[in-house]
Amino acid sequence: MRALVCHAYGPIESLKIEDVPTPEPEAGEILVKVGAVGVSFATMLGVEGKHQNKPVLPYIPGNELAGHVVALGPGVESLKVGDRVATGVPQGGFAEYAVATAANAARIPDRMPYAEATNFPTLYPTAYGALKWKANLQPGEVLLVHGAGGGSGLTGIEVGKAMGATVIASAGGAEKLAAAKSAGADHLIDYRKEDLRAKVLELTGGRGADVIYDPVGGSAFDISLRCVAPEGRIIPMGFASGTIPQIPANILLVKNVTVIGFYYGYWTGWGGKTAPGPKDAAALARRRAMVAAAQDELMRWFTEGKLLATVAATLDLADWVKAFRLIQERTVVGKAVLVP
Repeated sequence: MRALVCHAYGPIESLKIEDVPTPEPEAGEILVKVGAVGVSFATMLGVEGKHQNKPVLPYIPGNELAGHVVALGPGVESLKVGDRVATGVPQGGFAEYAVATAANAARIPDRMPYAEATNFPTLYPTAYGALKWKANLQPGEVLLVHGAGGGSGLTGIEVGKAMGATVIASAGGAEKLAAAKSAGADHLIDYRKEDLRAKVLELTGGRGADVIYDPVGGSAFDISLRCVAPEGRIIPMGFASGTIPQIPANILLVKNVTVIGFYYGYWTGWGGKTAPGPKDAAALARRRAMVAAAQDELMRWFTEGKLLATVAATLDLADWVKAFRLIQERTVVGKAVLVP
């Protein structure tokens, strides 16, 4: 099968398309004929050796895929051959076929294209888990979304609106703000032209945002601390700016602010270094059950038209450099996708 292989951590240009053996599913796994795979900032960090998870080299990158099941490993009863699924994998997505843990795969509606479905393995459930499980976002609360034109930001807007929040979207440039508006944002702020803190305070009557969803980090996080409401919650769920912020605890104390960590891989078992023991395995099963229930609701929201699953570009696997450039240059509006 054709695959994009990383032999050494480094620039994305160092990846190579090669012919490699088709993997076989083991117990609890499925083999998926990949229809589309998402390109993400996290995947780029993995190739560069900057991600917290470092697969053994050589490896096939790619974490967010959609396709149909072509084979079942021993013990798999929740899915059948032919099922259309979206699923996340710790590696292996940039290939014609990929193995995935059956417990992490979600069936997708027949009318959902594979490219759009690549938003569901990570982006939508990350927004759902962070906003619902962790931040306890309530109807009528104000949600501020940074990086609102990118894949993470757009899914954050849509999930927030589906949960009944008033959404303020912050992005740079008219194109990204137009996408944020289409996703349902109630208020738009171009941080390149406007004072972000002042505008948020103006829109909230001086109170600030109740919840802030931040895939950017850097200066955006610093501004968040200055425009979050008392008892507000800030979710740093990515660092697209390239700068990991440091948190001044005195501001948290004075404003009664909560900063919430949320790593979606923990909920699906992607980040485990070794096989879990009985206690951890039971806890992982409970988390995966929560993810499955979340995916059911997300799929329902999609069929109801509440989630757009925006795709910015669909490219052939051979154009991986072009796809990653969209991520590096922060010009992507929605999800960039490769087709093996």
